[in-house]
Amino acid sequence: MTQDTLMTQPLLSVKGLRTQFTTREGKFLAVDGVSLDVNKGEVLGVVGESGCGKSVTALSIMRILPDPPGRVIGGEIIFEGRDLLKLPESEMRKVRGGRIGMVFQEPMTSLNPVFTVGDQVAEALVEHRSMTNEQALRRAAELFDLVGLKEPGRLVSQYPHQLSGGMRQRVMIAMAISCEPSLIIADEPTTALDVTIQAQILELLDDIRKKFGTAVMLITHDLGIIAQMADRVAVMYAGRVVEYANTDDIFYDPLHPYTEGLLASLPKPGEKVRRLKAIPGMVPKLTELPTGCKFLPRCPYGRHEYGHKEPELFEVKPEHFVRCFRASGE
Repeated sequence: MTQDTLMTQPLLSVKGLRTQFTTREGKFLAVDGVSLDVNKGEVLGVVGESGCGKSVTALSIMRILPDPPGRVIGGEIIFEGRDLLKLPESEMRKVRGGRIGMVFQEPMTSLNPVFTVGDQVAEALVEHRSMTNEQALRRAAELFDLVGLKEPGRLVSQYPHQLSGGMRQRVMIAMAISCEPSLIIADEPTTALDVTIQAQILELLDDIRKKFGTAVMLITHDLGIIAQMADRVAVMYAGRVVEYANTDDIFYDPLHPYTEGLLASLPKPGEKVRRLKAIPGMVPKLTELPTGCKFLPRCPYGRHEYGHKEPELFEVKPEHFVRCFRASGE
């Protein structure tokens, strides 16, 4: 593949990704045909309710799903011109942490409690940048300073339990950017933090993107974060992308009833106090999905015939894709 081709294609292109879980209740697809792109230097927001497949998509891309019970059974994950699903594990380890960094929702479960945070950041530098341990620890302190941690020289010798939640998340970001990756996958990076710290972490991610040109795949259930950070948005429901467009189109011209429902549940700035609208019904269990349109039981526009076949994700207008019969005029 030529350098010119690499410059024009998406940094990451997920095509028809299917991830299956095997449980006592049987086999089910947690991710069913997901396709999305992340371009160089942009922020792609992935949004949806808990259980919609957002995090499983991220873990599938990184190839860190626990197997069993989870396993990628179809699709392609093209990153910098290579299909990650076809790489041997030795090559994938070079990508993981080297070319793609990941920030998890709860750093306390992602950081090893028996190693200092400095050693954990240094480990990636020794592995991917061939530094000595001493060089890597000095670089870890520099990275701690870069992500806004005070007294970085002291922090490198501390353990995760000695840090606050916000400090641990900054350590995770320092680890994610340590090898100057071209992509960071941030999976609910602010969920466990208070509002002030949330804002600081989001500002930090944005600063890193601007400074290093790093692309960000930002996974969240918070549409306010999406509005603030994302260039484009993929809305997921029941393991599928149901709407995919630039952020302005998602917020000002939503075409899928699920996206409309998510937006209607948000308070509006300056609006009088009102009862927020909720989407009727419940998210279906992935082992008990309805036939045809998966959103049909909760859809205010649904018709009986929508239960007979699955709508495809198609382009309604330039770069605005939706999985809905009504949007297609059927």
